[in-house]
Amino acid sequence: MQLINLFIEEDYQITFASTANSSERSEDLSKLGISTENIELNSSSFDVFISKLKPAVVVFDRYITEEQFGWRVSEQCPEALRVLDTEDLHFLRKAREEAVKENIPVTKANLFTETAKRELASILRSDISLIISEHELKLLQETFRIPSETLYYLPFLVNKSSKGL
Repeated sequence: MQLINLFIEEDYQITFASTANSSERSEDLSKLGISTENIELNSSSFDVFISKLKPAVVVFDRYITEEQFGWRVSEQCPEALRVLDTEDLHFLRKAREEAVKENIPVTKANLFTETAKRELASILRSDISLIISEHELKLLQETFRIPSETLYYLPFLVNKSSKGL
């Protein structure tokens, strides 16, 4: 929602597309003037949808979404800026989880996994990736040699009203 609010503040017209069905827990985006679209996995109907929409910017909410739809966006809207919101690095989280399960210090967690390959490939395919922590930024630049110009450090955005809580 913080990214959506940033785009609203910058006067972007937003279309929220998702493969998930809305539920009682879903935010009512129409109240914010945002149109929503249901999209299907592995369907050429997405190609028709995105080519009609012709977005200037497409934000993928995680690497799995970019894997599924990024190539279709590239084909149908080659001029669109493709942004990957990593939120956090999934491969790092999984590696730390495995280290804890195996009673290994998290500093020695195995980062060179299939999940890492997939997520790093997604980062490399994207025009820019939003990175939430300085540690992750440093890890991507130093260990995996991801070009710094394709990474944007964007920590959690805290509402002024929630400071001090």
